Amino acid sequence: MKTGLQIPADGALDFVALGALINRLDPGIIPFRKATKCRIHVSGGEFNVAANLADCFGMNTGICSAMVRYPIGDLIAERVKAMGVKPFYKYFEHDGVRGPNMATVYSDQGQGMRAPVVFYNRSNEAAGLLKAGDFDWAKIFSSGVRWFHSGGIFAALSPTTSGVIIEGMKAAKKAGAVISFDLNFRKKLWDIWGGEDKAVGVMHEIVKNVDVLVGNEEDLQKGLGIPGPKVAAKSKLDPSVFVKMISAVTKKFPNVKAVATTLREVHSTNRHSWSAVAWVNGKIHRAPTLELDVIDRVGGGDGFAAGFFHGLLTGESAEESVRLGWAHGALLTTYPGDTTMASAAEVRALAKGGSARIQR
Repeated sequence: MKTGLQIPADGALDFVALGALINRLDPGIIPFRKATKCRIHVSGGEFNVAANLADCFGMNTGICSAMVRYPIGDLIAERVKAMGVKPFYKYFEHDGVRGPNMATVYSDQGQGMRAPVVFYNRSNEAAGLLKAGDFDWAKIFSSGVRWFHSGGIFAALSPTTSGVIIEGMKAAKKAGAVISFDLNFRKKLWDIWGGEDKAVGVMHEIVKNVDVLVGNEEDLQKGLGIPGPKVAAKSKLDPSVFVKMISAVTKKFPNVKAVATTLREVHSTNRHSWSAVAWVNGKIHRAPTLELDVIDRVGGGDGFAAGFFHGLLTGESAEESVRLGWAHGALLTTYPGDTTMASAAEVRALAKGGSARIQR
């Protein structure tokens, strides 16, 4: 392949993600302390990529996750099915009072100079109870798998989830799949059981198994302990800091063949400048800069990852793959919720320089 990644040409599953499924309560532009109603979005940093690849790009995807037998679990499972993602669940029974629970994320959209606010209820979360041995990987991958993905949000949930990730990665690698990981460093989650030092130790063991890494400068510094260069980027859109850190990443993890991230300058909650950059086999590929009118920024990075992975899975060049990720991530910020409402044709049109002129 042009990228140097050895992606299997076929398999019953194009892509399998491992991570927590959550429900996100969204009061829109109203802050929670004044909210009277909320939308419910089904999400998960790892699931979102599988959902985007299935719903927008028509790929065969799966999600390995915890599922609780109670109404919130039923709601989440229905949305997984609606997005066209094949489920592989470890089931838990709810005791009617304390759980185990499907996690809830509370996230308003903010407005103007008022930033979105995110907080969690992940108490007694079923996904955090997952441990090595909970999934029959040989069975899941028995008909072929091309790409396996997980992320730092799932890794941060408990002392046992990283073991599930590493077990899944090794099984997927044995089955011939490409392995990707989104660092997705979340300080609030890691602080519960060890902070940055714990994160670096856990992530290091995971990333030793990874081919494709997604993460920005902060993710690389705080999640992997990669020191940043002493240079000031001109803006959040300047990829120089990210690019200078790549050599340190690949020296520490010579198994990594590609590293990608979005670039975002936030002018206000609803106005962002948006770009993306990727290092693939020694070459840097940069997307254009687009001015976004944002409705809901949550999930934009997962939207980028889905488009980028789709390009690589379908044999596009690294440069075109970055543009597909950039275009899909941009479109995703124009919809409410965490997962895609875009069509593949819309993504490709924007990647080629399309505009917002009315389509008649």
